[in-house]
This record gives sequence, C-alpha cells and structure tokens, in this order.
Amino acid sequence: MTVLDRGYFSAAFLLNIESKPERHWLTRSKKNLRFKTLEVFGPGDELVEMPVSATARAQDPTLPKTWVARRVRYQRPGFAEQFLLTSLRDPKRFPVGEIAGLYHERWELELGYDELKTELLEREEVIRSKKPDGVRQELWGILLAYNLVRLEMASIAKEENIEPTRISFIESLRLVRSEWDWLSVTSPGAIPKRLATLRRNVKRYILPPRRNRSYPRYAKLNSNPYNRVKRSGKSLK
Repeated sequence: MTVLDRGYFSAAFLLNIESKPERHWLTRSKKNLRFKTLEVFGPGDELVEMPVSATARAQDPTLPKTWVARRVRYQRPGFAEQFLLTSLRDPKRFPVGEIAGLYHERWELELGYDELKTELLEREEVIRSKKPDGVRQELWGILLAYNLVRLEMASIAKEENIEPTRISFIESLRLVRSEWDWLSVTSPGAIPKRLATLRRNVKRYILPPRRNRSYPRYAKLNSNPYNRVKRSGKSLK
C-alpha cells in the first residue's frame, strides 16, 4: 500500500502502482476532480470513472482514455468533509472506516521522517558517498539504525501492553546511544543484562495516552526576513 499526498495525483503514476500484483494506492481527492459514478456501494462510497488527460496520453500512448477508482467520503470531528481515492475497490474487504483510518496513519509516517532527520541525523542529512553503492549502503545504514530503535520500542510496548507511539523516540534514542557506547568496550556476555537495564530505563519515558484533539487548519505566517521590493526598486520595511 502506497499512501500519497494529493500533489502526486497522476493517472500514469497511480496506474503503474496498481499494475503490479498486490500493490495498491490511497490519496486525497482534488476538489476539481472530474468523474462519473459507475456504482454506489453505500453512503459516501462509490466506484468512479475519471478521464485521463490528453497530455498524459500524448506522453504515454499506452494509457487508457479513462480509469477507475473508488471514491470514499469521510469527516473527522473539527474538520471539513474530505474525499479519498483508492485502488482498494472491494467494499467488503476494505470498509470505509478502515480506509479513512489508514490514510490518517500517514501522519505517523511524517513524524517518522522528522525523527530520522531531526533526531537521528541531527539535521545533518547529507549523504557523503559519491558512488551509487556507497549511497545505498549509507541509506540502508540509516534505516537499520532507525528501525533497531523502533524495534526495541515495540518490544517494550508489547511487554507493557501499550501502543508503541506511547514511548518517547527521543529518549529511547538517547538511551540506546548511551548503551551502545558502553557495549563497545564490554564483553558479549554482558549484553543481556545491559539490554534488560536499557528496557527498564526506557519504560520511564512512557507518554500519557493521546487525547482526541482537533484543530482547524490555518496558513502559516510568512517568516521571510527580507524586505519586499516594489517595481520601482524601493524597498518596503
């Protein structure tokens, strides 16, 4: 399953994803979407047919004139009504509620990207290698390090019977780094004891349950530090 931002909405791109076995996609629908309803599965749940643009077909003559997807309507408390498009066309296997919930898991992925770049790499996300094999090796190393921390958090969450998102990634990363430095100068036989200590320490950073919060969307203020310039060349403070 590939969950995408609606900026990636493209017939060629999405049809390529679903052309492969057991591959699916899910994205938000654009407001100006042109479509024709083919079948209604239930309230806010329908199969639609959409035209493929002439420009896309000129670039790729193998594309069809139209393509089909499932259109789902949903609304979360405090937010406007939204529509999703997906290649998961079977309403019995994939209920509307599960599809909407799956799309909002995308924000957990966004938090994961922040943890990778801000916490794990300390805003120094620069690949040093200049060869393809070296770049791939660095990327795999970064992903392995991140997932090892996450794996430890998942194990602790299972022991405590809580969601892994209740455990602080920042504190877990700090403790894992500290233990790694210590293990680099100790014997392998001490690893199980140190691992048990690590897990006890991480449990101190279990966060309170999340509250059901909702906030309206607002545009961010422009933080550009530079003066604006008129066409005459005079600047405005």
